[in-house]
Amino acid sequence: MRKVILLLCLCHAASAVIHSMKNFYTGSTGVPNFPEFVAVGLVDEIVMVHYDSNTRREEPKQDWMSKVIEDDPQYWETQTEILKGNQQWFKANIEVVKQRFNQTGDVHIFQKMYGCEWDDETDEVKGFHQYGYDGEDFISLDLETETWVAPKQQAVITKHKWDKEKATIAGHKHYYTQICPEYLKKYVNYGRSVLLRTELPSVSLLQKTPSSPVSCHATGFYPDRATLFWRKDGEDLHEDVDLGEILPNHDGTFQMSVDLKLSSVTAEDWKRYDCVFQLSGVEDDLVTKLDKAVIRTNEEKEKPTDMTVPIIAAVVVLALVLIAVIGVVIYKKKNAKRPPSPVNNAAVLQKLNPAS
Repeated sequence: MRKVILLLCLCHAASAVIHSMKNFYTGSTGVPNFPEFVAVGLVDEIVMVHYDSNTRREEPKQDWMSKVIEDDPQYWETQTEILKGNQQWFKANIEVVKQRFNQTGDVHIFQKMYGCEWDDETDEVKGFHQYGYDGEDFISLDLETETWVAPKQQAVITKHKWDKEKATIAGHKHYYTQICPEYLKKYVNYGRSVLLRTELPSVSLLQKTPSSPVSCHATGFYPDRATLFWRKDGEDLHEDVDLGEILPNHDGTFQMSVDLKLSSVTAEDWKRYDCVFQLSGVEDDLVTKLDKAVIRTNEEKEKPTDMTVPIIAAVVVLALVLIAVIGVVIYKKKNAKRPPSPVNNAAVLQKLNPAS
């Protein structure tokens, strides 16, 4: 699998780009000093719009999103009204879900995640529409079978009701296969100077203690289609390495790291190792030789590492939007995507209870 990934990364000229649009709606109860409803929209993992029940208005978070009014002068007013409706829907239905679980007070989070992704080479489109409650899947739409999937017993009653609403399901499918990708392509075009750029990272070698693994840390790269790995004598290493996840930085760039265990490596053999960073769309690799002289350790207390600032900044930003996307772990990276708010119709405001 590693060889396949590397081949894909090396084929820069032919590599496809999969763009995504994700929307997270979060309703909450029992959270002090925080809006009871928050909506966040992202394109290619960059926050583009925001709405909450305090401001009661959807607003752009990127300068390029202001271009949307060139095509639709009433865009922000329309989207604001749609989100106000969703705010009321969430307020009512979080109480329904709490009843299903026989809950009363305390902190509870009810989320909706929807959107699509588009392959700019094959033009393939995938759509996503699912709900989560308190960090776990609640109910989701399977666009292939055109049925709802209820992993929780408490959602089965909703599944039976929604499965019967064939027209609504058809509307969802049309939205995710036709309307959503149209918006996504439009937004990518608006923000092409940002979304289609490439930025190389700074790469550092880090080590907690002399006996700890050496971490090769790359930060500040964009986009997130990148590979980081250790080599020995020019050959990719598969053993004694631990590859971390790609994480966001506060400025829209990304960071990642890969650890190398050196417990069985002699000092004379260190020169045989190097760390390689590859970024899709960039021909040249960034190669960092394993050298004790350039490794930064915890003992250098007076010198913060290159990763300190981006990590702290990322934590601050994540803290600000944490409650808006809390529970995103329920999606387990499987299909975390979403577009602008769907058209304002009954399909959006389906009731969880079957009696309405």
